[in-house]
Amino acid sequence: MVVRKFLAQNLLGSQQTLFEVQAYLEHRIPKMPKFKSKVEWEKYAERLRKDILERIVFRGQAKNWRKAKLNVSWHETLEGKGYRIRKLRYEAVPNLWIPALLYEPEETKGKLPAVLYLKGHDTKGKAAVYAQAFCINMAKRGILALSPEWLGFGQLNQIGFAHGCMNQLDLCGTSGLAVFYLSMMRGLDVLLSLPKVDRDRIAVTGLSGGGWQTIFLSALDERVKLANPVAGYSSFFTRLRHFKDLGDSEQAPCDLATIADYTHLTALMAPRPTLLTYCAYDECCFEAGYALPTLLDAALPIFQLLNQSKGLAWHINYDPGTHNYEEDNREAFYRFIAFHFFGNDPNFPKSEIPCSDEMMSEEELNVPLPEENANFNTIAMALCQFLPRETTVPEEPVAFRRWQQRKRRQLAEIVRAKNYAVSTIEFGSEKQDDLNARFWHLQMNSDWTVPATELEKGNAKEAVILIADDGRKNASEVAEQLLAKGKRVIAVDLLFLGETKVERQNLFALFLNCVGERLLGIQASQLIAIAKWLERERQISPVDICAIGPRTSLIALVAAALEPKAIGKLQLHGCLKSLKSVVEQNWTVEKAPEIFCFGLLEAFDIPQIKALVSPRPVENLPCA
Repeated sequence: MVVRKFLAQNLLGSQQTLFEVQAYLEHRIPKMPKFKSKVEWEKYAERLRKDILERIVFRGQAKNWRKAKLNVSWHETLEGKGYRIRKLRYEAVPNLWIPALLYEPEETKGKLPAVLYLKGHDTKGKAAVYAQAFCINMAKRGILALSPEWLGFGQLNQIGFAHGCMNQLDLCGTSGLAVFYLSMMRGLDVLLSLPKVDRDRIAVTGLSGGGWQTIFLSALDERVKLANPVAGYSSFFTRLRHFKDLGDSEQAPCDLATIADYTHLTALMAPRPTLLTYCAYDECCFEAGYALPTLLDAALPIFQLLNQSKGLAWHINYDPGTHNYEEDNREAFYRFIAFHFFGNDPNFPKSEIPCSDEMMSEEELNVPLPEENANFNTIAMALCQFLPRETTVPEEPVAFRRWQQRKRRQLAEIVRAKNYAVSTIEFGSEKQDDLNARFWHLQMNSDWTVPATELEKGNAKEAVILIADDGRKNASEVAEQLLAKGKRVIAVDLLFLGETKVERQNLFALFLNCVGERLLGIQASQLIAIAKWLERERQISPVDICAIGPRTSLIALVAAALEPKAIGKLQLHGCLKSLKSVVEQNWTVEKAPEIFCFGLLEAFDIPQIKALVSPRPVENLPCA
């Protein structure tokens, strides 16, 4: 009971870790540069598009997916009032088919404009009433509208498409973002393959996640000639203060913010017509009042530089003002497309054409799909089958030491390891019976504060750093066992564990990856720094580590693999036998964000990391 009381004492202010995370991220988000000429901007824009596509989107196996030919399967046609709905599916990546609906005017003359209508987080997907109303209105205006399903929703609403499963691909060294990008890019390919389509009048629009898709695709693919993202995104700077904007895995993809923010993506639309629609009282995310100004500040100077000030417009919805793509927002799009695609023709209808009696059910709009349609999880299962790429560990001692040196460097690069210097603040001490407790702030450079509780009975000669998935306050049983063996116990909560947990921390973990950091590397580096502090200040070396749970067990393994001197033997409770098990069990990134370190499984599985710890012993125990 005494140990539990000491470990349960909070040492940090309630917002301290959050403030540190915000400051850490804010200094790493790229700012929009200033440009003096059209030529200077165009060179920058061309390079930035290429960098985002090659360095962020199409990594790993995605390079080959990008080269695949368009594969489309057409199905039945449904008759509407003045239009028809053609069912189809197209292949986004091998064996992953996207169901879609093509709304096609019955009577057509010449080449037709076309709209790619992208959906967000709506369980009804392409059958949502507002989605149908938009597409029907397009067809009644003589515009083709393609309405594909979004991953994880509508017909694709299945556990393997949960957006947090995307990071299973990241773990395997292939960008999970690529699946999202190709699902929308292939939809654009479908439209452009149609003989009736006017390639100079291609628009993309969508709500929420569809708005995110709209800006991401349109900014990077210049085949899009007009874009209207609706309540779909904000700057990374904005998200640091408005947590409901943080977004799913695809909205903060690994390493994007090393080169671009959403301000950059908005500017990349120039000079193409762009309408930014936001809702005044958005209860979901991206409220107009705070989301819109930062984007306009970045993009408007570029449109002005290109003499296209009228190309960038914005609309704020007040009725109903909540998260929506209802009539007012749709009519804003009708007016915008009338001006830019139809020369503001007075005969082009700018008001909603009533169609409430033309809505169809989900069942009526379903498109046949293969029984074994791929998803994030099955793709990751296929990818990890032949990983890691190098499994042989040399047996000859000299070759083995060289292998360790080389692989340590590789591991440090993958996890983006840091070199933290520890400074300490002691927050007092207590003694009860024969147990002495000291309480510490362990400050890592000026970045992080790790709370630590040091426990000792007598004059212990050996020390153990204790870490736990559920935090040090829940590790009292193991702490008592270690104390009974005469060990000094330093129980700490590394970043995002125990006392250092923050609101929406899984999304902040994604944010760290997005700015080019790795949560696993930060945590392992904190652990190494603590071991070196004990070596320096207490002359305890090496120090052992005890970890409780799969998350902290991996952190301990990586730390010990990277630091062969200050860290001694490991006692791991509930350590994963293989990183592949997170794919086999279909874990999402929310369950253990540090484990989904980009490219880790491509180079290392648990046995290879343990080989880096050798000859120090690693004891594997059931989870405490």
